[in-house]
Amino acid sequence: MENKKELSPEQREELYKTLKDRFEKNRNRHKDFEWDKVQAKLEADTEKQWALNEMERTGGEPDVVDQDKKTGKYIFYDCSTESPKGRRSVCYDREGQQSRKEHKPANNAIDMATAMGIELLTEEQYRELQKLGNFDTKTSSWMKTPSDIRKLGGALFADFRYGKVFVYHNTASSYYAVRAFRGSLSV
Repeated sequence: MENKKELSPEQREELYKTLKDRFEKNRNRHKDFEWDKVQAKLEADTEKQWALNEMERTGGEPDVVDQDKKTGKYIFYDCSTESPKGRRSVCYDREGQQSRKEHKPANNAIDMATAMGIELLTEEQYRELQKLGNFDTKTSSWMKTPSDIRKLGGALFADFRYGKVFVYHNTASSYYAVRAFRGSLSV
């Protein structure tokens, strides 16, 4: 049986309502954007609707944070105050997950993001997100790790403490109940 990445009409309407409400309540994230234009882009792409629904379902609370000047696509980030609850306790990637001799977590950030149709935030994107509010004050989030660091066994994560963004490293096989990942999606 094929896994269709398409929402039912009811799911789609519920998603639009949730996203519109969040959009209106958080105008500071997108002062110059209009919801009707965002929704028009969403309506044209069923896979992006599905990906946003996955972000929402796993606790990410996606919201529009920017628009790509070249493509005109709207950029959504996970804007939950703390790292998304439905994505916690995961290693960075499959290699890290499989390298654990015991207590392997059920999943990893890279595979989950790929299955959801989203990308992990980069360090630059994470810092941009933090300009919109205080996120991860009690949790932390894996971020896209440069290949040279990953080849050496490491992976990057970040949080917000003491009024500052902190970027750290850990082995890719580590996982914690308070660490998940934040994603981005262009629509």
